[in-house]
Amino acid sequence: MSSGLLRAFGTIGLALMLGASLSACAGMPLIGGTSWKEEVLLHDGSKIIVKRWAERGGYHAIGQQPAFKEQSLSFTLPGTDEHVTWKIGYSKEVGFADLKPLLLDVYSGSAYLVTTPVGCRAYDKWDRPNPPYLVFRYQGGEWKQIPVQELPAEMKVANVIISSPDNEVEMLRRKNKISGSYVTADLIQEVNREISISSYMFRRIFREPLPGNMGCGERIKYKGYWIIPGDTVAKTIIDRNKK
Repeated sequence: MSSGLLRAFGTIGLALMLGASLSACAGMPLIGGTSWKEEVLLHDGSKIIVKRWAERGGYHAIGQQPAFKEQSLSFTLPGTDEHVTWKIGYSKEVGFADLKPLLLDVYSGSAYLVTTPVGCRAYDKWDRPNPPYLVFRYQGGEWKQIPVQELPAEMKVANVIISSPDNEVEMLRRKNKISGSYVTADLIQEVNREISISSYMFRRIFREPLPGNMGCGERIKYKGYWIIPGDTVAKTIIDRNKK
């Protein structure tokens, strides 16, 4: 999206900011990578160890903590020696890494990852999915996006830390619930239960469309861009850029 379009649309409220809360956390480093391990409970009761890494440094308002610039997760695919990594990098259109993981699971030898857009710009970029998920399946050595309806029905509940995971790990350490950087499956569920009720669609994975617009306001698609209905200024800028 051009800089002119971004100026026209202004700064959109980041209502879907899932794992990247922008509120400052005293004592947390503002820039620099952080890594930790999560014990992830799979749908069949088994567990895998997932190493997560995140680096902040994306868009942020004055006085607030930067969003994630990049993040990744890696694990060994059960029943194999294959080391699998998923990574999301910086999005120029959005100003930070624009997807956040909610659920990681394995079914019939394939890994599945459920993510969600981070903020309204990302929600627009990914064509405003409803339910608000981007689902990926790892098969044949690569991740491919699939419809949410192809996610196995057994996968129902978020099983990784979904809200500011780096901050949550630090808080768990301060509360002496962990001594290093390893978070158990029970602690993950405890942390996720504290997410506000407005984030119910991220704790439990839905297959059918949800009411409303995910807190991102009404938009219509105009020549490939999502704009506010009746926004003639945005239409004019888009028309000029299309010439």
